[in-house]
Amino acid sequence: MSGSESGRRDSQRAKVYDGEQLVRGAFDRADEFGHRTVEVYGSQLTLPVERRFASVESVQTYVDKVLALNWVRAQWERAAVSIRVRARGGAAAAHYEPTAAVLAVPLHTGATAWALRELVVLHEIAHHLAPDPEQAPHGPEFCTRYAELVDGAIGPEAALLIRTTFAGCGVRFG
Repeated sequence: MSGSESGRRDSQRAKVYDGEQLVRGAFDRADEFGHRTVEVYGSQLTLPVERRFASVESVQTYVDKVLALNWVRAQWERAAVSIRVRARGGAAAAHYEPTAAVLAVPLHTGATAWALRELVVLHEIAHHLAPDPEQAPHGPEFCTRYAELVDGAIGPEAALLIRTTFAGCGVRFG
């Protein structure tokens, strides 16, 4: 999310954030209890492992690698534009600054580094890849980009969990 994007209509923002919180919770429980199988609308899914990061530098390396993937470059022109990752002060959410192509991540909130995880970083990369800066920041096109990035970077099971959870929260895809 970016503060500079707040002027555009972002009617799905709360629904997207609610859906993401549920998905991150499923991954957290899988990590905590070691049970990677979840039931989603009657289907059994085995969640892949979500990468966690230890530093701004490790997030930067990951972002660079995602943007360099052949399928990402073939699908989104903006993948050719580098993202600079920086630490964000305070405990606020991670965000993307479109004018400077900067991804800002808080390193720690209390005893946790909640933003230093793959799902959060892919969310911000999905903002970066938007072909049109006038699109709603969390609109249907964003949600489709995000699910496609999750599919290719984490796995189809994670993407299915995103799509079904978002749909259950009333999120539209484009």
